Amino acid sequence: MPHFVVEYSSNLEDRLDLDGLIYKIHETAAGTGVFERKGIRTRAACRDRYRIADGHPDNGFVHLVARIGHGRSVEVRRDAGEKIFAAVCAHLEPIYESSPLGISFEIQEINPDVAFRQNNLPDWMAKRGGAKTQ
Repeated sequence: MPHFVVEYSSNLEDRLDLDGLIYKIHETAAGTGVFERKGIRTRAACRDRYRIADGHPDNGFVHLVARIGHGRSVEVRRDAGEKIFAAVCAHLEPIYESSPLGISFEIQEINPDVAFRQNNLPDWMAKRGGAKTQ
């Protein structure tokens, strides 16, 4: 855990370095010290159908949701969130400076009573020899 899910408007497809954004989110999250690398999942989904603000076709959005395990203090979540959001905004700055863009990020806690998991990723990371787990 956590799962980072990026949603973005399709009108950004040609200008958005998506692989770079995913990398930046993933590495920044790992660098906070709050999340173990072996548990981080980062993915993105393009949204083809949307309406933003006044409906102008140039309007775009990037929305990031982090679904994290329960139990961290608000201060820890806020500190990690601020670092991740700053990295996202820095990555998107060229688009933000040249076109209408809404950037948002929220952190949601997963209820442990109704969360189910099976994970052999740490085993495979260890088998690959020396992959960073933190």
